[in-house]
Amino acid sequence: MEKPLIVVTNDDGVDSPGLWAAVEAVAPFSEVLVVAPDRQWSAAGRSMPRMVTGELSEQQREIYGGQCVRVYSVDATPALCVVHAMLELVPRQPALLVAGINFGENVSTEITISGTVGAALEAAAFGVPALAVSLEMTVAEHLTGGEAKDYTAAQHFTALFARRLLDRAMPYDVNVLNVNVPDNATPETPWRLTRLSRLRYFLPLEPDRQNGDGRPGYTVRADPQRVEPDSDVWALRVARVVSVTPLSLDMTSRADFGEVEERLRGAWGSLLA
Repeated sequence: MEKPLIVVTNDDGVDSPGLWAAVEAVAPFSEVLVVAPDRQWSAAGRSMPRMVTGELSEQQREIYGGQCVRVYSVDATPALCVVHAMLELVPRQPALLVAGINFGENVSTEITISGTVGAALEAAAFGVPALAVSLEMTVAEHLTGGEAKDYTAAQHFTALFARRLLDRAMPYDVNVLNVNVPDNATPETPWRLTRLSRLRYFLPLEPDRQNGDGRPGYTVRADPQRVEPDSDVWALRVARVVSVTPLSLDMTSRADFGEVEERLRGAWGSLLA
């Protein structure tokens, strides 16, 4: 029986230990194709800049257990890696795309910044169910990962939710599962269904222009107890459980359209209609 095809990508680059942890998590029950950026592309969102070449470098890698995996390293953003995979590289329609395991959490309003989530959303736009997995890390580790970081728990939940998505179709309007794993989690840590917090989690910092740095920095919210108790940030930072947030490609507001139209038109708006 043919195994389901899973495409694995990330935004930390093809040599990221998090990427290979994800590959080893899903390889026992799937055919794996790795299509990942040739370098670090954190915070790329779903961007498709014109300065990248799309150059492909193909190789074979042997993973734990002796299984060989086909790998493409691409001069491209994470979302563009998905485009290359779907248009040029997959032998058949993938059953699932896995993005991660990311260096650092992807939660709250900032998920649209995330290259990990951007890749997952791009796969969803191709009609492929997608799973984005991120492991909580300090800000200093977000571009490089931690020394000897333990991916055991994140691998467990990658495999768990990958299997669930292969076995069970999600309801309409669930296009991506965004999974965030606390840094102290174990395979026995509970998971919780959450929604995105509406409060910023990564707080921007003013550029240090006196020292020649024109790029804004960021820090992590210091008071997670202020966020909504049903949110991803609360689950991750306060309850210390695995956060699982269903995401939709449809970013249309869920507000009542009648109320929105009434406020937009009103007495003044009717004059311009």
